[in-house]
Amino acid sequence: MSDALLRCRSLSAAVEEKSILSEINLEVPRGEVHVLMGPNGAGKSTLGHVLMGDPVYDITAGEIVFDGEDITELSPEKRSKAGLFLSFQAPVEIPGVPLRSFLRAIVEAKGQKLKNKQFRKKIEELADTLDMDRAYLDRELGVGFSGGEKKKVEMLQLLLLEPKLAILDETDSGLDVDALSVVSRGMELYQKTCDGTLLVITHNTRILERLDVDRVHVMVQGRLVAEGPADLIADIDANGFERFEAGIAAAE
Repeated sequence: MSDALLRCRSLSAAVEEKSILSEINLEVPRGEVHVLMGPNGAGKSTLGHVLMGDPVYDITAGEIVFDGEDITELSPEKRSKAGLFLSFQAPVEIPGVPLRSFLRAIVEAKGQKLKNKQFRKKIEELADTLDMDRAYLDRELGVGFSGGEKKKVEMLQLLLLEPKLAILDETDSGLDVDALSVVSRGMELYQKTCDGTLLVITHNTRILERLDVDRVHVMVQGRLVAEGPADLIADIDANGFERFEAGIAAAE
């Protein structure tokens, strides 16, 4: 029997009756690092949102099985409680809500109970690990944060929530070398301390140089058109996605 933590079977989705994902078959085993690559507009981020149950998208066929449970009809909140986590390309800003309070709220929403002293110690230690100034914990969520600081907050959430599967959507977008190093450290810690499983969504290979990738999946025009071992990353880095796009065009 497959030890897949996530399994998509013939998954198709649409927005306002316009098809955007077609017949997606994907398996991500526990503890592995899988990469979803493709050109801009291929549907990679859409798949991440569909997996999290974003109500903007309608699942028109197929199913999503997570940790042995069919979650196709579950709400985003229930999927989060089940152990799914999605980082966004554009993290939210919430004026008036301190980061510390937001983190406490999401921990409690998952049913975790920590005393104030325990919670404060934990998030401050995680902030130190990610080279985040503790003063940021008392600032309004995301307000005035640089792109790198917002990504550090995402890594802080990841390590705090300890999900079974983390879907990281263009996590390296717009980051300088120092911020990229911090994000990479966060992903490594997640894998080591949480025995975490990663699905990394990206269209370039920069962040992947720092990861021990198990499997690569290629998406073009809302379809998964190829998969292979980590060696496929170097091929894409050298040759781009043209041959995969040509394959789709030839099949139409």
